[in-house]
Amino acid sequence: MATEQGWVTEHLHVEGRSVHLRRSVGGSGVPVVHIHGFAISGAYLMPTARVLAGRRVNVVPDLPGYGRSERRDRVLDIPALAAALLGILDALDIDQAVLVGNSMGCPVGLEVAHEAPERVDRLVLVSPAGGVQNQPLPRALGQLALDVVRESTRMLPVALPDYLRFGPVDGLRLFHELTLFPSLERLLHTPVPTLAVLGGRDPLMPTPSRVREVARLAPEHVTVALIEQAAHAVNFSHPEALAQAIEAWLDGGLGADGDRLPVGVRMVHTPRGPV
Repeated sequence: MATEQGWVTEHLHVEGRSVHLRRSVGGSGVPVVHIHGFAISGAYLMPTARVLAGRRVNVVPDLPGYGRSERRDRVLDIPALAAALLGILDALDIDQAVLVGNSMGCPVGLEVAHEAPERVDRLVLVSPAGGVQNQPLPRALGQLALDVVRESTRMLPVALPDYLRFGPVDGLRLFHELTLFPSLERLLHTPVPTLAVLGGRDPLMPTPSRVREVARLAPEHVTVALIEQAAHAVNFSHPEALAQAIEAWLDGGLGADGDRLPVGVRMVHTPRGPV
């Protein structure tokens, strides 16, 4: 059914359960599939998806148990969410996709890339949460609370119903699992061309020195960029800058000599060889 001009809402059957998604109409090339964060639906990813939909088909699913998708008997861990995402790609007959994850969506995207690299054309990790910078759990909760006050107030009516629907107990359990996932370290071994986009005001990110260290150790097919004024939910707060950075990177021009960067975007690491 139609939801807004250029977009349709669909319900698929994946692993025997209903999965809700939004899909843009038109565009060509490899589709872009957006992966949301923990305890929230894909609704807050729509600002960036709408900008990217001018050239490519964009798909914004609610992973099983989130948003309008049917709940499972248990909260799915990251490997199970990655398997479910592959099931969504299968149901849509998408052989290969550009995956754009935010927060928990980054570990899910990394898991898919490691388990089925042939299904991932490119991988975009926006605010990849998880790892030692989010441990122990009380520290991570403090970081999350600080991020809440740094995000746009426009996100509250989008996110709050999702969080309430998901439930605080399940949310806390999943957030704890997320803090244990070594996102930045796993990034160093990504088997596919990868763009990591960090927010300069994101309290869940590691220190600038740690980011530079990871960027220095990253393989040639990894690019790291910073959107200086963004907090954690970059896809919602800075859709134009993020979409422009993604498009430039997909076109092979982000950070290349002589290229102008999107406004507010700074390179942390540029690949030394062809992507």
